Amino acid sequence: MSEFEYNPPEEERPSKSHRKREMTALQKLGETLVALPEEQLKKISLDEKLFDAIMMARTITNFEGKRRQMQYIGKLMRNVDAKPIEEALTKLQLKHQHSTAQFHQTERWRDKLIAEGDPKTQEFILSFPDADRQHLRQLVRNAQQQKSGADTELFRYLRQVIEKSL
Repeated sequence: MSEFEYNPPEEERPSKSHRKREMTALQKLGETLVALPEEQLKKISLDEKLFDAIMMARTITNFEGKRRQMQYIGKLMRNVDAKPIEEALTKLQLKHQHSTAQFHQTERWRDKLIAEGDPKTQEFILSFPDADRQHLRQLVRNAQQQKSGADTELFRYLRQVIEKSL
């Protein structure tokens, strides 16, 4: 090694494969952003240029054009702090998982109430004291008699009571 050559120590610069993995991760993050509904995308604080590139990617149908646009989005992502974007996506995902779990809980309550009647109605009222006992029993009876739309009406009422209790 001559005295004029400078090779920085390894810890100062990441390896080429490490940089490539980071760029691929940023491009994947960009793909996730492209797949989000527009109203959720607007909730995330994004650079205007990046937001426009994401919106443009949604309109491109040509495979090669889409691929190049995604690479461009990845390039733009290198200039922004990805941490807040990842945190916002995680928050959106958790919110979605919570609402899905709540939806399934409501479905289970509806099915139990229709199948078992008064004992489950009493259990529901103990779990959710804000529920109107008479109205709930009437809705359960209607659903058990398979009246048109009664199970949907019961589901809506249960969802309302469960959401209020949270």
